[in-house]
Parts: sequence; structure tokens; C-alpha cells
Amino acid sequence: MAKKKEKKNRKRTLVVLLLLLLLLGIGALVVLKVFTVEHVVVKGNELYDDEVISRWVLDDEYSWNTLYVYLKYRFREPETIPFVDTMEVSMRLPHTIEIQVYEKGLLGYVEMESVGQNVYFDKDGIVVETSSERIEGLPRIEGLSVDSVVLYEKLPIKGKSVLKNLLALTQLLKKYQVVPDTISYGEDMTYRVEYGSIRVLLGNAVNFDDKVVRLAEILPRLQGQAGTLHLESWTENNTEIRFQKDP
Repeated sequence: MAKKKEKKNRKRTLVVLLLLLLLLGIGALVVLKVFTVEHVVVKGNELYDDEVISRWVLDDEYSWNTLYVYLKYRFREPETIPFVDTMEVSMRLPHTIEIQVYEKGLLGYVEMESVGQNVYFDKDGIVVETSSERIEGLPRIEGLSVDSVVLYEKLPIKGKSVLKNLLALTQLLKKYQVVPDTISYGEDMTYRVEYGSIRVLLGNAVNFDDKVVRLAEILPRLQGQAGTLHLESWTENNTEIRFQKDP
């Protein structure tokens, strides 16, 4: 009787083991066949295109599997990429990986010629990146001497008002969608911006807001031309604006 009971228990254990193996096999098949990367949705990226971000995140031989990618980045962050603060990776559907990119808030850059690097800074004048790479769509700041910088500290520019005014001007130009190729600060404490063959004289740091508003209105009409737009003397009482064509 005891042997019969023992045999029955062994049979029951075997059935349970077989069922477990079957479930594991089905689970493995589901993971292999259902959780495959067919779509990658990238959000928040401006400096890098979707393909570059996708290749950066799906960076090993198992990255064809959405569940693997999701679990991988649950326990570690993606490798750092220049000009990007962080990236969050999630699985929206069994076939879809979503990558949320948080780029560093770059406002412009200064060339540090001594080491052949570009120093990128944010809206507060904090150095957020140094790189030999040049990012399109950001203005180069000229007329400033920068010999050394420290990441995540302010640009070492003499005179508090100089940096403050440059940041204010750069943010206004971005706000009104007239970001230039270069912003120049002269020894006479005046400012100039350039758009290809168009030079705009803004004068000293007075009425920047009004001057940039006028610039945004006028600039589209100057496409294809070459010359200097004079806004340096513009005030509420002197509203004359002159465009001097190159000979």
C-alpha cells in the first residue's frame, strides 16, 4: 500500500514538473516570438536624429527583444551621449520601445582656441559640455576670451553685466526665432549679430527686447541680400531703422 502511494506521488510530481517545463517553454516562446522590437519611438530629441538615438540604446546582440531592452534599462541608465542629460527607456507595446530624451539646454557656445574645444553653455551661463563637435542651430559667441572652464560652473567672463546681457540677448533671439550664426561683443561694449551676409548692429545693452522684435519683423524681407541693418540707435523716441546694402 505504501509503495503504491509512493508511486502515485512520484507520478504526480512528474506531471507537475512536466507542466512547469511546458509553461516555461510556452513562456520562452512568447518572449522570443512576441516581444520583438519592430518600432522605436524617440521623443524630445533635437540635436540627434531618431536613428542615432535608437542605435545608441539598442546597442547589443539581444536588443532585438523589447522585454530584454526594457528590463536592461530598468536597472541601469543608457551610456552617456554628448549633449544629452538623460534618457528614459520604456516598453509601450510588445513590439514598441519608447525612448524619452532629455537634452542639455544649450543656448550657445564659445570657442576655446587654446585647446581646440567649443564650450557650450545653458541659459544661466553654466558650462554644460565641451566638445570639438559643432552643433548646428546654436550661435557662436565672439569677442570673449576664455582660457579655461570647469564643467557645471559659470563661464569665466570678466564683468557680471557682460555675461548677463549676453544671456538675455541670446534668449530673446531664441524666443523670437531669429537665432543668428554669431553674436559678437565689441570692445566698445556694443553687440552685433550675423545671419550669413546680413549684419545687424544692436548697439549697447539697452532696449534689447524691442530691438529683437523689430529684427524678427524685418529679417525675412532681407533674404538674399547682403548688408548691415542698423538698430543700434533705436529707441521709443528714435524709431529710424536703416539697411545699408553692401556695394
